[in-house]
Amino acid sequence: MSTSRPRATLHTLGCRLNQAETALLADRLRRDGYELVEFGRPTDLLVLNTCSITENAEKDCRYAVRRTLRHSPHAFVAVTGCYAQTGMSILRNLPGIDLIVGTQFKMLLPDYLPAPAALKKRPAPQVFHTKTIGREDFLLPGAGECGTVRAPLKIQDGCNFMCSFCLIPFARGRERSRQADDALREAKELVAKGHREVVLTGVNIGRYEQGGRGLIDLIRRLEGIAGLERIRISSIEPTTIPDELLDYMASSSKLCRYLHVPLQSGDDSILKAMNRRYTVLDYVRLIEKAVKLVPDVGLGTDLLVGFPGEGEKEFANTLRVAEELPFSYFHVFSFSKRPGTAAARLVNQVSPAAIKARTRILSELSRAKRLAFYQRQIGRPVEVLFETKQDDGLWTGLTRNFTKVGVFSDADLTNRLRNVVITGVMDSLAVGHLEPSTGALSQPRLRELHVVAS
Repeated sequence: MSTSRPRATLHTLGCRLNQAETALLADRLRRDGYELVEFGRPTDLLVLNTCSITENAEKDCRYAVRRTLRHSPHAFVAVTGCYAQTGMSILRNLPGIDLIVGTQFKMLLPDYLPAPAALKKRPAPQVFHTKTIGREDFLLPGAGECGTVRAPLKIQDGCNFMCSFCLIPFARGRERSRQADDALREAKELVAKGHREVVLTGVNIGRYEQGGRGLIDLIRRLEGIAGLERIRISSIEPTTIPDELLDYMASSSKLCRYLHVPLQSGDDSILKAMNRRYTVLDYVRLIEKAVKLVPDVGLGTDLLVGFPGEGEKEFANTLRVAEELPFSYFHVFSFSKRPGTAAARLVNQVSPAAIKARTRILSELSRAKRLAFYQRQIGRPVEVLFETKQDDGLWTGLTRNFTKVGVFSDADLTNRLRNVVITGVMDSLAVGHLEPSTGALSQPRLRELHVVAS
């Protein structure tokens, strides 16, 4: 191992919730004296926060371990996350892993590491794992060490819904919520670190409840934090969105006008087999209400392709709903049989060729939806929180309704909120120019783009 400060790499697979947890683990390791290095660079410690939603996610886990050990053969490898919970028996036989930490003990992982001087490969991994996971409200130490402008803030974990295709209740346990005062403490610390937007994350955040108060109550308290400019809700289940939340989103100056609401299928028979808690009509009425109550709302969804029993008629129903509803994009997932789920036992499996073809159709529709959503905003002034600068000098960031916007400027726009007039669309982002402002950014060099993708 290096004789200087020990190096630690943290790598996240899967959802934004995993990213929030990894950020907290990174903060703890930094405070413990580790130098944090990017994944792919030589390291003394790899902490891998895994996913088990799909078979590919598990393959990605195994690949990340092998890749790290190729350039850092003596690196201590610690694996946590959903795959560490559901696939522990497989991981413990995978060469190169030294520590496996299940869901119950995930945030205690740094406590289970050897002293930096003793980070040596083990002949067999040490395992901290329980089959059951506690259900009590929780606290999370520290504040996320985030490399992004928008900081994830974990407020909830676990799920009681038991969708037939999903491993989450087995990987993360039953639903539970973070104590509100602790969530506010971390949010304040994230703002002190310079973050101007937090993204509320969890498995089923619409079910947040702590001390008799729900998600809207937490958002109201977060809005009182000075310096916090934006609060964004991550994926939220359709049956957990009350009218009160939509009304509040329409009137709030900080809650972003954005909803990512998983649909999964546009066919009632498939929704029933999935054990989803709504019908297509229920979902359509919710989206219509959101569009009516929240001006310029950005709408995203998840679609699961190839669920057992999805024939041409059922897929056509999904395609029709996806076309007709005013989504700005959707994430398309291919069904994979997960041992331990109810769906794994279903007959009428869909062929891989059909899944691939349907995935392509929906992905192309999603791209068209995104372009149409962006084109409707041409000529509008929007507020953008800028995040990154590309090699060609194009700065990119997001609006409150999740439109990705790019402008050219010589000024440093990192973590700046600026007004932009959208002038066109190119591929996957809207483009425009900065509105004049006072101060250091008053005279940026601009190259306007007026390209509209066909």
